[in-house]
Amino acid sequence: MSSRRTLASVFPICCRFIAVVLICPLALADNSSDGGVRPDSHAPIGVMGDHVHKTGEIMLSYRFMQMDMSGNRDGSNTLTAEQIATTAPNPFFGLPMMPPTLRVVPLKMTTRMHMLGAMYAPNNSVTLMAMTRYLDKKMRHVTFQGGMGSTRLGEFTTQTRGLGDTSLTALITLGHSEHVSWHATLGVSIPTGSVKRSGEVLTPMGATPKLRLPYPMQLGSGTYDALLGLTAAGSLDRWGWGGQWQSRLRLADNSESYRLGHTHSLSAWASYLVVPRLSLSTRLVYSNRDNVKGQDPLIVAPVQTADPHRQALKRLDLGLGANLILPSVQGHTQRIGLEFTRVLRERLAGPQMKMDWGITLGYQFNVR
Repeated sequence: MSSRRTLASVFPICCRFIAVVLICPLALADNSSDGGVRPDSHAPIGVMGDHVHKTGEIMLSYRFMQMDMSGNRDGSNTLTAEQIATTAPNPFFGLPMMPPTLRVVPLKMTTRMHMLGAMYAPNNSVTLMAMTRYLDKKMRHVTFQGGMGSTRLGEFTTQTRGLGDTSLTALITLGHSEHVSWHATLGVSIPTGSVKRSGEVLTPMGATPKLRLPYPMQLGSGTYDALLGLTAAGSLDRWGWGGQWQSRLRLADNSESYRLGHTHSLSAWASYLVVPRLSLSTRLVYSNRDNVKGQDPLIVAPVQTADPHRQALKRLDLGLGANLILPSVQGHTQRIGLEFTRVLRERLAGPQMKMDWGITLGYQFNVR
């Protein structure tokens, strides 16, 4: 059933992408892309900060991203909601009204993100990039009755929407040759997303208070974060390839007395130029996220998402994607990209929700 729901959710987006190819015959029939631009001169659309620009060039972009999570895992072992409710220790046990085990279990989470970006190259050595995002998060839970046993009391859903954090980044060219180029990433994430969102929950005693929501449901980090990275990419004949390291380092505690865990990722991709305007790609992504440091004193609940020590993960994803150069508009290059990702292996500091799949659909427009 989970796979069917996944396909049902992804199918309309994939159909729109394929429709664009079919209704733009120039995209496949033309023997040369606009100005000699290759579709795989950019990485798969799920990779950020993957390329630089020449002096005076401006590029605007929009990305839609969705990630779906369902079920729970501790380490690499899958757990049922009943197993969590009867065996997983509650770190807040001993406080008033706190049961010995986790009595609220998340079942499914969907995160949708709309991301706007702009890039500008003041010279050939530096490309400046700004990105902001709008988030829509929804999480469904089941609450178990009282302090013991496996009797389900009911379900509830929490949702948060709003502006996420904003990033300002410089991409610094380190070198290039005929077939390979590489650049460094140096930037800062600005805490424009809220860390104080609240929602109505169902407690094991049947009450429905409005409480501050756990860490995964907040919209931002609340901290200024350092963004570091290194990217290399190249092409030869019909083949393209690239690799990227990126890290986000939390520089200090936020106003609510905690900081999210550092994140690190390694990504490697290969692409094939099917026709001059269309390339297909595959990508491997390794992600590492640390636990939360500190604790928000208002996030106290018998649910795993409220535990700062149940946030770390190590995950390997596989991505399949396509880049397409559309006919130019008054000499300005247009590009769309699609990438679907699926988890290959995952180890969680759990119990924690496991990732199912993710999809990114994006549009890029070179103004100059």
